Amino acid sequence: MSPALATLSPPLSLAVTSAARRPRKTATVKTDKRQRQNSLGFGGDMKKATWHCVEGCGACCKLQKGPSFPSPEEIFDDPSHVQLYKSLIGSDGWCIHYEKSTRKCSIYPERPFFCRVEPEVFKSLFGVKEKNFYKDACSFCRDTIKAIYGPNSKELNNFNSSIRNSSS
Repeated sequence: MSPALATLSPPLSLAVTSAARRPRKTATVKTDKRQRQNSLGFGGDMKKATWHCVEGCGACCKLQKGPSFPSPEEIFDDPSHVQLYKSLIGSDGWCIHYEKSTRKCSIYPERPFFCRVEPEVFKSLFGVKEKNFYKDACSFCRDTIKAIYGPNSKELNNFNSSIRNSSS
């Protein structure tokens, strides 16, 4: 045996002793379902962010966001979805249905599935598990708002304030 291997392997007696031991079975203790990492430290629980659209933002309507965001080809498996997405991009990079004067979507109730921030959509497009939906949706929106309007924008402040005030 080489000196290098001798220093890495445990003594034979130790290996035999530990291999002969069986792991103990421990009693299963049911614990409170609340996650302790959400504790404020004074007995209260932190509020979890609940995503919702903030009127007058429109950051997600900027369809050409730049190289730091995935391209339609990277997001969609279906070529028809890529084609639909690209058909919505106006000459300025904004969605053709986004009305800049009112900062609203003109087809909001009938908007395409990929314009909807819903657990099923995030799962199919981004692989986000339902239990992570709100956290990931809030993070996605913050990143998008920062990229479009800047990290010190009123849009980001409005979003953060709205999410904080509506947390459960």
